[in-house]
Amino acid sequence: MTLNKKKKVAILQSNYIPWKGYFDMIAAVDEFILYDDMQYTRRDWRNRNKIKTPNGLKWLTVPVVAKGRYHQKIRETQINSDDWAITHWRSLENNYRKAPHFDEVAEWLEPIYLTKKFDHLSDLNRCFIEEICRFIGIKTKISNSWDYTLRDGKTERLADLCGQAGGNEYISGPAARDYVDEAVFLEAEIKLTWFDYAGYPEYPQIWGEFEHGVTILDLLCNCGHDASRFMKHVS
Repeated sequence: MTLNKKKKVAILQSNYIPWKGYFDMIAAVDEFILYDDMQYTRRDWRNRNKIKTPNGLKWLTVPVVAKGRYHQKIRETQINSDDWAITHWRSLENNYRKAPHFDEVAEWLEPIYLTKKFDHLSDLNRCFIEEICRFIGIKTKISNSWDYTLRDGKTERLADLCGQAGGNEYISGPAARDYVDEAVFLEAEIKLTWFDYAGYPEYPQIWGEFEHGVTILDLLCNCGHDASRFMKHVS
């Protein structure tokens, strides 16, 4: 008798240079679907993230065209101007150049900021996500939600996407407990597992009191390829 191979799938909107927990979820699954067919939300993680500085936390925000486009999807959201890239890079350089592993991170990170051009937020976010995965050794397949057919229904769509990808286990972020209907996954015979972001160890971090909720670039600049020691699912 041949047992069906287990396949874990996660479905999440793209974020700009996300925190370490985002990448831990990618590492925990076999396929990670970027769910950028969802509505773009302002003042969210889609186009911004935090870094540490000697003066506390600082937001790095990618300017996007949002005025009057309140119902646009993330994948439709356009980047507004090119000046942001050099500003972000200078902020990263100024605040992390004293970190032990900044140079090895800068080798691949700087060209993204200074030589690549992006028109849409989804393309920018995916580029950073893929390059960061490559650096820390995450080999999970990354796909887009528009690679699949999208059905109606909030939970029904997630379960159906998971099934189309060949998944029989869906890994969900804990915040989705507020709206996910577990019965839909039960009916589809897909195991629903809630991801746990708790319990991360602290790592050597510059600039004052330790902060977990910053971009993963902070971890990479401080720890380099040892970053996996401070994550749960990256080997």
